[in-house]
Amino acid sequence: MDDMTKILCVDDERNVLKSLRRLFMDEDDYEILLAESGEEALEILAEEEGIRLVISDYRMPGMNGVDFLSKVYEGWPDTIRMVLSGYADTAAVVEAINLGRIYKFIPKPWNDEELKSAVAMALQHQELKLQNSQLNAELQKKNAELQEMNENLEKKVEQRTEALEIRNRVLAVSQGVLDVLPIAVFGIDPEQMIAQCNDMAQDIFPVGGMGPLGNSRGDIFPEALNQLVDSLGEGRAVDAVLTIRNANYRVVVRRIDSFTAKGVVVALIPLDI
Repeated sequence: MDDMTKILCVDDERNVLKSLRRLFMDEDDYEILLAESGEEALEILAEEEGIRLVISDYRMPGMNGVDFLSKVYEGWPDTIRMVLSGYADTAAVVEAINLGRIYKFIPKPWNDEELKSAVAMALQHQELKLQNSQLNAELQKKNAELQEMNENLEKKVEQRTEALEIRNRVLAVSQGVLDVLPIAVFGIDPEQMIAQCNDMAQDIFPVGGMGPLGNSRGDIFPEALNQLVDSLGEGRAVDAVLTIRNANYRVVVRRIDSFTAKGVVVALIPLDI
């Protein structure tokens, strides 16, 4: 019973209500509810859930069809509203359509097949509207989720950009610190390439515009210095005094083994100052 389409028929004439019940008796998908007045019909609407269509007489004592359907529109706007009337007055038809948001105005006496067809088309139209509303709701939800994802992405990009800017400032300051040190500092990566050096290191080994950067230490360092670095092996540090280009240096070699960096740092400390 819960899956059946509920239709509420409202008329002050019982014979009309009986005719409407018989008309839809063979429709297995319909559950027909009856009311003899607008007031009774409103009570049924308040108690019964899921009434999808209301067929109301136009001229009824007390609350007429237009007043009744106007209240239906206010309380149950998604319910389809149809009017049956033998009162052929164009002004009345316009009033009913405007005030009650009537889907269809059907004259009495009605043609059974035409009325059944009108009801079927109205319900189909309603179903399409419901599906469209659901799709729109899903689309709005997806758009909201997408917007939230974009906002989160923008925040992450901003955070990442800020982090990179901070990192670049730190690197710039670090390089500045290295450049003013009175010692030569070299950073050697795991592939034995010179990946970092300060100004004094470039003065000792002036190779091109970038100095020794990007070159293999084996091609830049003298043999004695390379042998000292090689002697580090698996150890953490070695120290020695070497003469390089007619100057004496205390050479300190330390292994870099952190989460973010691997390699070796070589420091040449002048002894002739």
